[in-house]
Order: sequence, then C-alpha cells, then structure tokens
Amino acid sequence: MLRPQDNAKRERRRLDGLWRFRLDVDGVGRRDGWAERPLEGARQMAVPASYNDILAEPIGRLHVGSAWYETDVWIPAGWAGRRIAVYFESVTHHATVWADGAVVGEHTGGYTPFEIDLTGVAVPGAVVRLTVEVDNTLTFQTIPIGVVVDTAHGKRQRYWHDFFNYSGIHRSVWLAASDPVRLDDVTVVTDLDGTTGIVRYAARVDGDADVRATLRDSAGAVVAEASGAEGVLEVADVHAWAPGDGYLYELALEVGAVDEYRLPVGIRTVRVDGTRFLINGEPFRFRGFAMHEDIAVIGKGHNDAYMLHDFALLEWIGANSIRTSHYPYSEEVLDYADRHGIVVIDETAAVGLNMGIGGGVFGAQGYETYSESTINASTRDVHAQAIRELVARDKNHPSVVLWSIANEPESHTEAAEEYFAPLFDVCRNADPTRPVGFVNVVLAPHGECRLAQYSDVIMINRYYGWYHDPGDLPIAEDQLEAELRGWATEGKPIIMTEYGADTMPGLHSVIPSPWTEEFQTEFLATYHRVFDRIEAIVGEQVWVFADFATTGGTMRVGGNRKGVFTRDRQPKAAAFALRERWRAKMDAEEAAR
Repeated sequence: MLRPQDNAKRERRRLDGLWRFRLDVDGVGRRDGWAERPLEGARQMAVPASYNDILAEPIGRLHVGSAWYETDVWIPAGWAGRRIAVYFESVTHHATVWADGAVVGEHTGGYTPFEIDLTGVAVPGAVVRLTVEVDNTLTFQTIPIGVVVDTAHGKRQRYWHDFFNYSGIHRSVWLAASDPVRLDDVTVVTDLDGTTGIVRYAARVDGDADVRATLRDSAGAVVAEASGAEGVLEVADVHAWAPGDGYLYELALEVGAVDEYRLPVGIRTVRVDGTRFLINGEPFRFRGFAMHEDIAVIGKGHNDAYMLHDFALLEWIGANSIRTSHYPYSEEVLDYADRHGIVVIDETAAVGLNMGIGGGVFGAQGYETYSESTINASTRDVHAQAIRELVARDKNHPSVVLWSIANEPESHTEAAEEYFAPLFDVCRNADPTRPVGFVNVVLAPHGECRLAQYSDVIMINRYYGWYHDPGDLPIAEDQLEAELRGWATEGKPIIMTEYGADTMPGLHSVIPSPWTEEFQTEFLATYHRVFDRIEAIVGEQVWVFADFATTGGTMRVGGNRKGVFTRDRQPKAAAFALRERWRAKMDAEEAAR
C-alpha cells in the first residue's frame, strides 16, 4: 500500500476539515442504523484532531466506546474509469467505514494507515456519504492494552500506559485516484560500496505492465536507470544520507503508460558492530528525546506548525534523534526527519504490557501479565500485525534506523520469552536490514531480563533518583553506574531511551529538591556523568521532550511534567543545560570529521 500522491498519473484530494460528529454514549449507533442515513443530532468536529478536549464537557474526555464521523464527498467526474480509494492515515483505535450506508472496510490499530477501495461504490460526478465509526476501546487483545470496567457511573477505561488515551481521526484523510493497473507497493534497500551508492528496489504491480525505474539527484539530473519490477541502481560519487545531512535522491517508477510513483531515497547503511552503532560505517551516538504527539486542545491530532516548531527546538538544543514513543508517529514527521537528517527509533504501540508496574500512577492492577485471560496468543497476533504494518509503512524512510517492538513490557519471565521470541522473528522477517530491539524496564535489570538476548541493541529506561530513592542523586549515580556496567558486558550498544524527573516550571530551590527546575538539571547531569564513563553507551534520549497529558493521578499534576519544555513548548532550565552539553558534543563531532 502506497500513500496517495499527486503526479502526472495520480490525483489526491484532502478530506480534512469539519465533519459531522456524534458520541455514541449509549452504544446504540449500530443497532439503530446511524450509518444508514445522515447522522442525526450531529455537531461539528475537526479532522484531524482528537475529540476528547475539543468538547468542553466531561463526557468527551471520559467517553468509552464509539464516536461517529460523517462527511459528504464529491467524486470528480473526470475520475470515471479510475480506481478510487479513501486513505486514512490514523484512526484511533478501531475504524469501521460506510459509504452511503454500506460497510466498505474496517481497520484495527490506531497509529498506522489503511486504504479502502471505493471503486464501484463512489460514482464519478456524484456525492458519496462517508461514515466512520471510531472505537477507542482497549482490551487485553488490543495494542496497546487496557480493560473496560463497569461502574455505577458508566463504563470506564483502565489502561497502563502513561499518556492519555486520545481518540479520533488523528491524521489526514485522502480521496485518491489512480489507474486500475498501478504500482501497489515498493521496497527500497540501499548500500554503499566505497563511493558508489547502491539502490535495490522491488515493486509490486496490481495488473500486467512493464516497470521502469529512474533515479535522479536533488537537482533533477538522472543518475541511474533500470527496467523491471526488481532492479539495482548504482550511483557513482554518491552523496550519502547521513545524520545532519538529509540528502535525498528521487526514485521514479513508471508502470507502462498508466501509472507512476515518486519516492525520496536516502542512500545509507545501518549496522551494529559490537558495542558500536554504525551509520555509513561511522559510529553514531544518539542525542535527543522520547517524544509524544500531544498538543493542547487537539490532543494527538497532527499539526504541521507544531511539528515544524518541535523540530526547530530539536535543532536549537543540539538533538540528532528521536524515539517515536510509544506508537508510530505521523508520516509527515518521518518525511521531515528524512529531509533534515534526524535519526529515528521507530516504535510500535505495544506499551503497558506489564502488570508489575503498579501503585503510584496506575494503581494496583491485580492481573497476571501473560495468561489465557489477559495477554495471550490472540494479543500476540494483533501485536505481530502492528509490527508488520509499522515496517510496511516506514521501511523506505532513511531516517528510521532501529525498530522498537515494545516499551517496558514484562521481560523477566518465561511467559514473556514465549510471547516475544516469535515477535522478534516477525520484525526481522519483515525487514532484515535494520536492527531490532525493545525497551527494558527496571523490573527486569541486567541478569534477569530474558528478552535482551533477542535484541540487537540494549534500550533501557531508568529513573534512579526519582522513582527509586527519590531526591538522593549520589545513591542514584551509584545505582545507575552499577547496572549499566552490567549491561555493558553483553557486548551490545546501549541506548538510554528514558531518564528524567518531573518538574514544575518556575519552582526553584537553593538546594535541588524534586519537582524544582534545579533538581531536573542536576538529575540529568548525574546521569550524563555516568554515560560519559561507559564506552558501551551510544545514546541518551531524555524523557521527555515536552510535558504531555495523562490520565489523572496523585503523581500527575496536569499531566506528565518530565518535559524539558512545557506543553506549550517553553524551555525549562534543563533545556539550556542540555543545549550546552549537546551542542558542545555536536561541535566536537564536526571538528573530528
């Protein structure tokens, strides 16, 4: 499946805007046939956006179940004889789609795209009524997981990930047209042989037609050509894609005289060598953040202006990488990272798969993590599909250098190994060209984790001095160093994918104490001293880039406050300390080249 595109052979129309909307508070929408006729009792709702905070009523934030969206779409008369499809970039978490009252498709998974063929349903020159039922329910058989409980005040969704369960049509919706004989998918794999760049492509065509491939440089000059659905293109004196240098070629694939598709290509290599993480054969050290798609009012709805500002702040602070915690981000984010040389750890939405994380934020769960009635073989099937869809969507992005198949799952038990071992195989079969890993939690320290053996890279989250011995940074430094030196004996690169402390902006103290800006700054400095003493550490990604919304709790004052920036992107004191450290390292790396 390819993203919709405008070119000489294809057309697309964005369907974003104000759709008709209605919460299905009583869960009767299907029974009463809401999709069979124009949506009654509807209000307007922005697409893309989460609906939860737009509605200035508690019901919108607490709603569990279905919400209904509807819009009327004119099908251009000039599209007669074309294949017509609707493409949803993200609907969280389950979508069922109707066209003029008839079901035309559905999709499970809130952060990856899906396409529905409307040919024969959508009539060129006429209007089609699109209805989308959006279900935000999480169960033990969804990714991420959750459970719905009945209370005296209605259904409540319980979940064990520390970010708010926003719902809605979160990214753009496209109407697209192409020839019935068309390119359906393409996979690009790149390599370097000295100064020669190698681009291997494999195209999948729906129909019978010849394929021709043309590779152009950024100035538009042809640098290589080939014929056939599969081929190899060689580029002399290649300009490689590299961190900080997002140079892109363009691969144009022509299918006979009826279709074409243009794909940006960054030529680079990724490899793990002992404790080194290599990009183009050169050691790379990750500096940056775990982040969230989270904005006031619109929740997880994608916004180009915020995206540009976030990347501007990453550049200002000296970051060179991000992790898409804890789900695949918008494709526009990866496009920007490709073009600007930002390195990405790409993560599935498998978060919360750990019933051992209790108290504090989530309360006592009272469940066994892996069992026939909780996380089971059905969950693993859904998880496997989430991995396949992530790889299928992002496999051609040069910025993506590492797959993360889960964040902080239970990983120290035999049941965890039985659940996860096949999933590592799923990811490697889907993409044998990139390293694969998962993010480890402190409940499975070095020597006890049963999943690290399957990972190419050790990724760990630690909060010594915050959740453990809070406020005592000398003890935290000793604990952190002792554990990291243990992990270093594994002979693999180590990336600290989370470390940080909640901080209220404007709260100060002469003696650094938890929640003050001084403590956050000293907390990060403590960890950095340890990182600099251990050669196997190849990455530091602070938790978190900006404050974000969570479910309510006694440990959350208006959300998670571990951001180096506030939710509206104002810097805390720690941002300036990080900028001093990271820009000095950036200058040192440039001087060494």
